[in-house]
Amino acid sequence: MGGDVFFGHTLPGAETKRLFASRPCFERNAMPKSTIIPLSQIKEEPYASVVCYPRASPSEIQVRIEEMQKLGVEALEFSGKASAFTLSVLGKGYVGIVVVARVGNERLALKMQRVDSDRESLEREAELLSKANSVGVGPKFRAVTKHFLLMQLVNGDLLEVWLQTHKDKAVVRKILTDILEQCWRLDEISLDHGELSKAPKHLLVDGTDKPFIVDFETASTQRNASNVTSVCQYLFQGNSDVCKAIAQIIGDRNRAELVAALRKYRKERNRRNFEDLLQRCLE
Repeated sequence: MGGDVFFGHTLPGAETKRLFASRPCFERNAMPKSTIIPLSQIKEEPYASVVCYPRASPSEIQVRIEEMQKLGVEALEFSGKASAFTLSVLGKGYVGIVVVARVGNERLALKMQRVDSDRESLEREAELLSKANSVGVGPKFRAVTKHFLLMQLVNGDLLEVWLQTHKDKAVVRKILTDILEQCWRLDEISLDHGELSKAPKHLLVDGTDKPFIVDFETASTQRNASNVTSVCQYLFQGNSDVCKAIAQIIGDRNRAELVAALRKYRKERNRRNFEDLLQRCLE
């Protein structure tokens, strides 16, 4: 065909080698088709309206193209399980749309602020992500402008999906321990994620079975950090699909002991109480 086919999109062979030089080997969750658009074509529809979601204007798209140029973005890749208009995207929320950005030989995640967002910019979220990174939590922050946040692309599954195909008790315990340890480190620096009690979109597991806590748009250092207790509620209490899947793999928890350990940790947040809670969750 004179080129390489990547999820239904044909590129010249040489261009493919340059763009995909650092492509991660774990891609099983991407949508079957991917559209790669160079920055020079982003003014066209429907790309402009996704970059300026939910509506584009000539002045706004020009401002945003200039910001992406400052970030070194050469092309956007529209792929993923969410959608914006007719295009596939990695994620869509109240604040932004997330797509893959091509920066040199790298594929990175690019969060694009919605035009109708109530946030002044994405700069505060970038600060909070950087703070999380300081204790080894979250996708690695790369750069930020007013309307764009560039960060590490996590190639993997939502935890809920990952659990459908990973039933080994030791592996699942390792993942859950890592998630709880990350939440402990966030608690230690008083950074509250804010959405971990209902976290189906905020816990990912990559191709090396490494978990990531993502999306710090509602995070705060001004409220009491409750990441450990929130994520425990999500993973081990209630009737969610995640709770049921975990219980099937590692067994039911002693509810009374777990509740007592959670209360003790809330009352006095220290390492000893955290480790006791960890034991109640996983052993």
